[in-house]
Amino acid sequence: MQEKNFTIRPGSREDLPAVHALVRELAMYERAEHEFTATAEDYRRDFDAGFFEVLVVEADGQAVGMALYYTSYSTWKGRMMYLEDFVVKEAYRGRGAGRALFDAFLEQARKKGCRLVKWQVLDWNEPALNFYGKYNAIIEKEWWNGKLFL
Repeated sequence: MQEKNFTIRPGSREDLPAVHALVRELAMYERAEHEFTATAEDYRRDFDAGFFEVLVVEADGQAVGMALYYTSYSTWKGRMMYLEDFVVKEAYRGRGAGRALFDAFLEQARKKGCRLVKWQVLDWNEPALNFYGKYNAIIEKEWWNGKLFL
């Protein structure tokens, strides 16, 4: 998919260092870099094992954005995809790359027969909330996240 001087394509093993760097950039933006402990080697091992897929936005010969996702299951809806992280470098925002990347993610979900896509967004991230609002996304406020570190 080519549009406005960028390309969206499936990510490969060779893209993982750039994907890792983009996630670090996102963690910094979210004021949580100290929580970002997954290594580039973790990414390689888990990508090779099929734990996740990634779409990459390429511009000016480099990865400037990515959507990392995996297939999951909703007992209420059936097959779904979970968008774990979605980021476009700040210098490339506002050019349509984010919209094209999100659209490509949605198309991947449709191709896999998914009925639902899910993700998380921080309540203070107004640019992201506005972006998802353009899709008429439902931002749930009544469900609380639970987690345990193992």
